[in-house]
Amino acid sequence: MPRTCAVTGRRSTSGRSYALRGIAKKKKGIGLKITGCTNRRFRPNLQEKRLWIPEEKRFVTIRLSTAALRTVDKKGISPIVRQMRREGKRV
Repeated sequence: MPRTCAVTGRRSTSGRSYALRGIAKKKKGIGLKITGCTNRRFRPNLQEKRLWIPEEKRFVTIRLSTAALRTVDKKGISPIVRQMRREGKRV
């Protein structure tokens, strides 16, 4: 199962992590130099959430990002589920 939000579609992205060495110019040094560079992943903050759908009288478990949880609080679960089904996602 991929690390993807069911509502917003947020997923892992890649980037770099830099190792720095030296004394900053602000502290009267010659500046920071990059001494190493490694690849890393930026992972979304995903939560498994069990939500109640009153129209269907059942619970659904959805993997959501915390931003999507705020969207569900604002709009409600019913419009979100309708939109997901229109996009062809199984709920």
